[in-house]
Amino acid sequence: MRVKFHSRFFDELDAIKDFIAKDSPNRADSFVDEVFRKCLDLKNMPLAHRLSQKVKKDNARDLILKGYVIPYLIESETIYVLGIYGANEWQE
Repeated sequence: MRVKFHSRFFDELDAIKDFIAKDSPNRADSFVDEVFRKCLDLKNMPLAHRLSQKVKKDNARDLILKGYVIPYLIESETIYVLGIYGANEWQE
């Protein structure tokens, strides 16, 4: 399996990183590294996470990480990471 990232994911992650970096640039970098590690680990166990609460598709799951939700789709041999959101509402 391979993992692909939607451009929306990068935009949302950049906004979260900028917010965290206001308090601690090092913590922001660590958070981004952890997000990417967890997303890349999805290829090992893609069904390990809950069915998505926002993306209403049978092949959609949510990875929960430190209060953030990372929705993704599983399609044949590819996992598509769609975005990342916290308290703000994420629209499909």
